[in-house]
Amino acid sequence: MQRSTSKILTTHTGSLPRPRALTQLYALRSRGDAIDAAEIDRAGREAVAAVVRKQRDAGIDIGNNGEQQRDSFFLYLKQRLSGFGGSWERPSRADVDRYPEFKRMWNEQHASKTQVSALGGLPKAIGDVRYLDDRAINDECRDFNAVLKDNSGVFVEPFMSAPSPGIVATAVKNEHYDTLSNYLAALGRALQVEYEAIVRNGLLLQIDAPDLALERHITYKDKPVGEFVAFVEQVVATINQALRNVPRDRVRLHVCWGNSESPHDADVPLEDILPALQQAHVGGFVLPFANPRHAHEFKCFAKRPLKDDQILVAGVIDSLTNFVEHPEVVADRIERVAQVVGDPSRVQAGTDCGFDTSAGWGRVAEDVVWAKFASLRDGARLASERLFRRPS
Repeated sequence: MQRSTSKILTTHTGSLPRPRALTQLYALRSRGDAIDAAEIDRAGREAVAAVVRKQRDAGIDIGNNGEQQRDSFFLYLKQRLSGFGGSWERPSRADVDRYPEFKRMWNEQHASKTQVSALGGLPKAIGDVRYLDDRAINDECRDFNAVLKDNSGVFVEPFMSAPSPGIVATAVKNEHYDTLSNYLAALGRALQVEYEAIVRNGLLLQIDAPDLALERHITYKDKPVGEFVAFVEQVVATINQALRNVPRDRVRLHVCWGNSESPHDADVPLEDILPALQQAHVGGFVLPFANPRHAHEFKCFAKRPLKDDQILVAGVIDSLTNFVEHPEVVADRIERVAQVVGDPSRVQAGTDCGFDTSAGWGRVAEDVVWAKFASLRDGARLASERLFRRPS
């Protein structure tokens, strides 16, 4: 995992706005319409080439393929894993349930959008879960690496994401395995194929694990916090098993409370789950500190420091608002995190979450996304000038 002793490196959390035509194709496919696979494949490859160039122009140091060849950060696995079928609806979120007027507005907003839903029409596990063929993930890595070759030096380091076993286990209802433990183990074995393929293809692996915070106010909303923490520990152990052949410094773990502009006042505090998160065999954490609910929680690392070889990607750009953060605001956020971590070379500047976690889901206009990235770049530059200033 790249570090710098002269500047704050910029990165983001994965999903970037997809072209409207590609979003439409994914939305049609998700509702069961017959879509030409070759058309989606072509559109996806073209979108990857375009989004890499846009990241370069916006000043992203550690970038990715924008998840353009996936319809969602985890639902794409329907095409890669066996055992999925049927349909079900996710339980509602505790913070949304608290506010009936907000819930009505929330439902109306999502009903009117062309998108791949991460809330309803989700599959269930109805048979043995296995990774069908590693050709799909290797093709995705190959396509990304081909674009990187055509744009030499575009990134300091490229990354690619893959979901945690826990988000799949909670979003894809288990109707096959006798215990959650066995279901998680099967998912871990399946996702191990993807984790190892990403690293084998020369890319930094980011594991997307919103479940490690989000599920407190969904699956575990009516249960004691201790039961949720036990779930977090169980998922982290499963991730560690799936990473047993992957060097720690080739993995970063993204955890968040759900990429939604909702009240978030039922979110579990980071201090309650951080001890469990720090059991993960990873080289760094990607956490959201720009949003108004969790902006203060970087302070948790004062009491529970990173391991000496770990980095912290601090979310300093909000992925849910069309406000473009001022570079000085970005710089201030970076500097506060660096002060707590104690070493600016172990801090990177990122976004709270993805900008299009499921196709069409994004709340921020595409042109505003790139303006926010430019502010991220400029804010990181300001922070770098102050944090790495050589004494005269």
